[in-house]
Order: sequence, then C-alpha cells, then structure tokens
Amino acid sequence: MAANNNVSLDVTIMGREFRVACPDDEREGLLQAVTHLDRKMREIRDSGKVIGLERIAIMAALNITHDYLAARPMQPDDRQDREHVERLVGLLDQALAQQDNLF
Repeated sequence: MAANNNVSLDVTIMGREFRVACPDDEREGLLQAVTHLDRKMREIRDSGKVIGLERIAIMAALNITHDYLAARPMQPDDRQDREHVERLVGLLDQALAQQDNLF
C-alpha cells in the first residue's frame, strides 16, 4: 500500500491567498471545494446584505451546511441538527436585516 503524501496548495478565496495542505489524491476535491466556497462567499457579498469578510464566511458556512444537511438522507438524530441550523440561519437573517437599517 503506497503512502499518501501531503501536498501544499496555494488557493485564493475572495482575493485572499491561503496555503493549504491535503493528501495528494484529494487535491482535485479540495480545489473544487475552494471554488464552491469562493463562489458562495462572492454571492453573499454581492447581495449587499452582509458586510465584513468574517460575517460573509460565517453565512457561507451556514448556507453550505444547510444545503449539505438538506441533500443527504435524514438520519434519526439529524432532525435536531437540521432544526438547529435552520434556527441559526433565521436568527442571522434577522440580525442582518436589523443591521441593514443602520446604514
């Protein structure tokens, strides 16, 4: 069995460069994840509802997690997880709507 060597990749997300290590055989998957995350973050930024890189990243993470949980078959324990994520997304939407009124 061959050893799985790690490689370092330089990736760009929202114009910022990051160096990430991953197993060589997972390189393509990582690059697809970077592209997906960058696209989601740009969509959120371009909507104009969320300001600040950290907030954009959190909203992207919540949206991606929500999409992931909605797409996979529900397990008995997953109902609470999905409800919790949906509540968090709702709370963030409310908080961001209130922030919009400040500007």
